[in-house]
Amino acid sequence: MSMRKSLILSLGAIALIGTTIAQAAPGDRLRERLKERMESRQGGSGERRGAQRDADAPRTRPDQTFAYGSDRLQQLDFYKAKGAAGPAPLVIFVHGGGWKRGSKDVAGSRYAPAHYTGLGYNYAAINYRLVPEATVEQQAADVAQSVRALLDRARELGIDRSKVVLTGHSAGAHLVALVGTDEQYLRSGGLSFRDLAGVMPNDGAAYDVAAQMKDGGPMMQDTYVQAFGTDPVRQRALSPTLQAAAPNAPRFLLIHVQRQDGVAQAKALEAALRQGGTTVERREFEGRGLQGHAEINRQLGNPDYPATAVVDAWLKSIFGR
Repeated sequence: MSMRKSLILSLGAIALIGTTIAQAAPGDRLRERLKERMESRQGGSGERRGAQRDADAPRTRPDQTFAYGSDRLQQLDFYKAKGAAGPAPLVIFVHGGGWKRGSKDVAGSRYAPAHYTGLGYNYAAINYRLVPEATVEQQAADVAQSVRALLDRARELGIDRSKVVLTGHSAGAHLVALVGTDEQYLRSGGLSFRDLAGVMPNDGAAYDVAAQMKDGGPMMQDTYVQAFGTDPVRQRALSPTLQAAAPNAPRFLLIHVQRQDGVAQAKALEAALRQGGTTVERREFEGRGLQGHAEINRQLGNPDYPATAVVDAWLKSIFGR
């Protein structure tokens, strides 16, 4: 088959998918499946491109993997700080995936475990229960419970309980921002904002859920509805920007690329945190679309990636090392 004919057939297939989606009635299962497939293919392309770019990243095995709850997804990997003479700070990573997919094994930076343990910090990456089997509220509670499980093992694992930072990417950025602004989730695990030294959301967008559903474009609408529903009261309760009146976790660093909705959401969260009296920094980096969104996650911890030095300096200012 000639290249020209192959291109024509590919364009025709794309047009057919678009027509089918446009003609399908709202809620039609075929429409849902087609949109899910297109979303997955876009994400998959980003994963393949990212895999090529970080092929040289170190592959680090966790020192321990353990459960923090009874569900099969309530597990975390722990990586011990290198060369630490005593209790060391802890960075906890929460993966993305639209609240309904992803895991600690495939949705994080390969650079991060070796980089942060090399700086003398403990590092953990968690799984959490996924929508639709779980709610976003339960996911935020899972994040808090994972913190509790790690702090309960602080002596055994060599963790400095006073120096814990939560970070997450995409949906994980939303979850850590929510845990850092609505103390009920930490309280459900017997903790409080005093148990966090800082929160670093990485290129999230749904910090104000209703605004994101309005401005975020049609492709993700079903994902947002599945995660947050249509009740404005619930959407507000799950919006970190709208929960950012004091008290909050003591310090925030918001990092993001140049996606229009992500920039607007990060700026609004920054303003709300400042109004609540919370110390917050916001830094923007090169990158657009899904590729940029994936890059800032996959490359964080790579010394050659610009955001790495910014995050390192922020962590050092908190941890004092």
